[in-house]
Amino acid sequence: MNIMLADDDEGLRQVIERIVVEDGYDFCCAGTGSEALALYEAEHPDLVILDVMMPELNGFDACSELRKRGSKVPVLFLSAKGDIVDKSVGFKAGADDYLVKPFSPVELSLRIGALLRRYDNERAAEAPQAEPASRIAIGDVEVLLDSYEVRVRGKAVDLTSKEFEIVALLASSPGKVFTREQILEHIWGQSSDTDLRSITVFVRKIREKIEDNPSTPRYLLTVWRVGYKFCDEV
Repeated sequence: MNIMLADDDEGLRQVIERIVVEDGYDFCCAGTGSEALALYEAEHPDLVILDVMMPELNGFDACSELRKRGSKVPVLFLSAKGDIVDKSVGFKAGADDYLVKPFSPVELSLRIGALLRRYDNERAAEAPQAEPASRIAIGDVEVLLDSYEVRVRGKAVDLTSKEFEIVALLASSPGKVFTREQILEHIWGQSSDTDLRSITVFVRKIREKIEDNPSTPRYLLTVWRVGYKFCDEV
């Protein structure tokens, strides 16, 4: 995480740099509002701290410009002016938080952490979610989850619904071992009175349909005294 500070007070910049670096963040700084805008474009920080009163361009205007450019990074204002009018101007300019000088290093650290967590959560919520896989292909076996179909070398295999669900469960996590109890719970539910031995029967029938040689299976494998798994590579 990279924290950017814009403040014309060199002593305060050094103090804040120490706080930020001790918290494990990267740090960059500017001395004016104009420098801040240029530095922002160069560094792309994860959080911006702006002093309100700066030469060339004050913090309010710098923040407004960042928002006009489409920046969504959190902005924290530092100011000796703590009245409601100044705070209102700051929030209208696009600020996320406002800290009045003098401030405690601990409070600054806590506010930075809170802003970054919120920003991370917002970015995660906006990120496109990966579509769940609807097709699983391992070797010559293809599992089509949407159409409830299994193909071997392109040819559809006639499976019952429970046989398909077992194949889909195991093939969705290739290499992972499932106990008979786990398979029973996933497919039939916790309240099922289905005998565990029936899982062995289902596995035998599935192998007869998808394996070239069911007695020496390549895909639906037994893990002795544990359960079953679908191979992760052939």
